[in-house]
Amino acid sequence: MSHENYSFRASQLLKSLDRAISLVKPILVARYGEEADALIQASRQKYSDLIPQIPYIGENNPLVNTFYLPASRHLAIYKAFLEHGKTVEETGQLAYEIGEAEIKAIPGLVRRAVSIMWFSRWFTARLQKRAALSRERKYPGGYVVAYRQGDGEEFDYEFDYIECAVYNFFRQQGAAELVPYLCAIDKIASELMGWGLRRTITLADGGAKCDFRFKKDGVTCVTIPPSLRKLYK
Repeated sequence: MSHENYSFRASQLLKSLDRAISLVKPILVARYGEEADALIQASRQKYSDLIPQIPYIGENNPLVNTFYLPASRHLAIYKAFLEHGKTVEETGQLAYEIGEAEIKAIPGLVRRAVSIMWFSRWFTARLQKRAALSRERKYPGGYVVAYRQGDGEEFDYEFDYIECAVYNFFRQQGAAELVPYLCAIDKIASELMGWGLRRTITLADGGAKCDFRFKKDGVTCVTIPPSLRKLYK
């Protein structure tokens, strides 16, 4: 069955938004008081309106289910928050806090298992296959990625995003300024999952690619927007 968007998954996506917001509702209430409920309702309505606009780029793809569709929730929240006079910095911080809360909600044993899998031959073989398939550009605006094996010293492998579906969609929606805040979530993911991610450039910051270099048990080195740095003090 062919699709043009993700309307057929609307119920599932809206439930995902509800779960994400529930994790940070205490933050929203503390930050916005009585306005929090209005912001939540507006975000849900925006997502309901946005889902038919999300370009279809596949379904059985971990990049779609782990990054692309979750990112679309933040776009809806951003649109709602802007209409209520909030800034990109405020919404970007909330996006980061949602990402952090979702990762921390994953049981420690599961995170450890993911860390082990992340550097397994099975997983890296799948990444190589995914990279090769992406170069066929089956879906306009989708992901195009490149895989390169490392030497095990500087990094174990590199997975570069030549084209990013999230960045493409957000640019189309006039919201590219939010993407660096979503990219920043990779910092906390690396720290909690043991990825040892080192990233020096991103498409969202004007780079030619997003250079993801992974080193098992390595030190995370990911640049984040200045307004998020206070969260690390």
